[in-house]
Amino acid sequence: MRGTYRWRRQLHIDCIYMQKLNYLPQPINELQIQSTAYSSKKSLSRKRQSRAAADMDVVSWNMTISAHMRNGDCQAALRVFNSMPRRSSVSCNAMISGYIANNKFGRAKDLFDKMSDRDLFSWNVMLSGFVRHKDLSGARALFVRMPEKDVVSWNAMLSGYAQNGLVDEARDIFDKMPCKNEISWNGMLSAYVQNGRIEDARSLFQSKMDWEVVSWNCLMGGFVKSKRVLEARRLFNTMPVRDEVSWNIMITGYAQNGDMEEASKLFELSPSRDLFTWTAMVSGYAQHGMLNEARSIFNRMPDKNSTSWNAMIGGYVKYQRMQMARDLFDAMPSRNTSSWNTMITGYAQAGDIDRARSMFDSMSERDSISWSAMIAGYAQNGRSEEALQLFVEMERDGERLNRSSFTCSLTACADIAALELGKQLHGRLVKAGFHTGCFVGNAVVAMYCKCGSIDEARDAFQEIAHKDVVSWNTIIYGYARHGFGEEALAVFESMKTSGIRPDATTMVGVLSACGHTGLVGKGTEYFYSMSQDFGIVANSVHYTCMVDLLGRAGRLEEAENLIRNMPFEPDASTWGALLGASRMHCHIELGEKAAQVVNEMEPDNSGMYVLLSNLYAAKGRWPDVGKMRLKMRNKGVKKVPGYSWLEAQNKIHTFTVGDSSHPEKEKLHAFLEEMDLKMKNEGYVSSTKVVLHDVEEEEKEHMLKYHSERLAVAYGILSIPVGRPIRVIKNLRVCEDCHNAIKYMSKIVGRLIILRDNNRFHHFNGGSCSCGDYW
Repeated sequence: MRGTYRWRRQLHIDCIYMQKLNYLPQPINELQIQSTAYSSKKSLSRKRQSRAAADMDVVSWNMTISAHMRNGDCQAALRVFNSMPRRSSVSCNAMISGYIANNKFGRAKDLFDKMSDRDLFSWNVMLSGFVRHKDLSGARALFVRMPEKDVVSWNAMLSGYAQNGLVDEARDIFDKMPCKNEISWNGMLSAYVQNGRIEDARSLFQSKMDWEVVSWNCLMGGFVKSKRVLEARRLFNTMPVRDEVSWNIMITGYAQNGDMEEASKLFELSPSRDLFTWTAMVSGYAQHGMLNEARSIFNRMPDKNSTSWNAMIGGYVKYQRMQMARDLFDAMPSRNTSSWNTMITGYAQAGDIDRARSMFDSMSERDSISWSAMIAGYAQNGRSEEALQLFVEMERDGERLNRSSFTCSLTACADIAALELGKQLHGRLVKAGFHTGCFVGNAVVAMYCKCGSIDEARDAFQEIAHKDVVSWNTIIYGYARHGFGEEALAVFESMKTSGIRPDATTMVGVLSACGHTGLVGKGTEYFYSMSQDFGIVANSVHYTCMVDLLGRAGRLEEAENLIRNMPFEPDASTWGALLGASRMHCHIELGEKAAQVVNEMEPDNSGMYVLLSNLYAAKGRWPDVGKMRLKMRNKGVKKVPGYSWLEAQNKIHTFTVGDSSHPEKEKLHAFLEEMDLKMKNEGYVSSTKVVLHDVEEEEKEHMLKYHSERLAVAYGILSIPVGRPIRVIKNLRVCEDCHNAIKYMSKIVGRLIILRDNNRFHHFNGGSCSCGDYW
């Protein structure tokens, strides 16, 4: 529409230009022609007749140029322009306008620079071109050079500043304008609203009385966007004239804020309802879980478009009413890509990833959102390798990689610790220009943290141009999980200095950092001051962190008292932290008490049985270990099998205890036998108490020797080039004996070994671990 208007305006200017020169006479009837024919012949000399004909030709040529430009055929327009025996400034203006409209700004600038007879229109068109191409420095320079300026010139500069978020500069232009029109006032008002400066918008609005309805709507929309619905309603009530947009803004404002009762009242009072009004009501009800009301409005709609159908389907999907969503999807007369994407996302979020994939494969057309939704579905459902495989397929298919696809793929890399692939993705997103934004940047930081490369995580964090609270939380929690508590707290202090206000998640990271490094005093201070300092009320996760902090330090009585005095009922995780601390410090009575509570809350929690079994085994109470196994068997509770994996030669290698399926198992077992002898010569002694079986010591030692984490480390030593860290991941907590053994292995082979278990990272180097054996 805008393009059509622009070209009509250009033709209108051509006609006005010729009319002013008396070359385009007004339409006349046949009698007038007869009565004036003789006088015309008499008054016009041959020379003037010739000039008039030539000028009429110029208009015709100009209209042809405009037509070619409107159709996007710049070459045809240029051929006409070059063949013209005579040109006017309008001819050049038509070419410049056409080039700008067809994104050939360089050619427009070249032609403008060559013009000798520029008029005000030429300057304004060129000025608008600079603004359109976001070259504000060029626009400023041209504006200063202009021999004369009109309100269009000033409005172009105001628009340029406003579109680029330079609101103060826009206001400076506005204040300096010698004269203003409605476009000037509305442009300034819109600049304030679009950039969230609602108070400035209100002040500007109050400084003038005769606003158009579109201006009232603009300010009212700003209040709605800022969730200031009451102020929007006051403005709505005082409007001298309302149109459909006014009613729609107000109805949408109430609907988006969940006040469906008021939205419904306005909906019924609305003098006319368009498709947007009906859809706003459907969407409002659906997004706030009022699905029956949404369906009632949906069924009453006189007309529906794809947005209406998708709003209703989206409501069903959000509240996991997938069968109803599918029935409605199947009934849609015409589905668009968004409809398919909504269903794919719904199935993926419901855990039905295979059905999501079936729909994805059935799509006739996919967009980047389709691919990203499917990649996210695989990543969220623990099928990280399939997520990464789909990312590769997306790239091969020629689909544009967007922020979401990169973020989901980076998350998948983090889950399986595929560092090399993660680095490749990081390189690609840098080339795509996404690396400085916090959305993708946060995913990069998280990937490096979870893959065990904390130094690269720090570098990626520093590259983020505008860090948000998630950026800071990610790096703080990364340092905490790696056991670098002091570094985590230093980043926390930098966060406060930067002006970013910590949130509840920040304090979880801070308390975890204190817990992993034994900073009991610091952690206690942060816990009891976060409400006063940051207005953060402690939740169950914060209390769990404190129980873990006190429990690890052996202050079990304090940890239990904290649980007893919580302002709400402790959950299974909080009691589980106390159980873990009881096992660590071999406090059987407290461990049994905690295990009983966890069992009542989560009877299928295998971790509770394992922790208590470990506690009994450490004390040699084998009959009790047997009873725990029998309980698990009778209740159908299965222990999660332990396994470890690492990335080597661009492949993920997975190991289980005593693994005999790996193609290089004989080589691995021989290496571990040899390593065991070297370790014993260095002073290593097996910690057989961690074996949960009542067998001979020699058999226990043999069982420990082939734990999954030790097999993975051995494979890393044999296959990863010297000088590169060996990064191993285990799905469960590393056992005490393997932790001790890997310290010796790092010393003997002179390698950095980084192990991530389900609790934290361990950096083994030169015979010691970064955790300081505090884990």
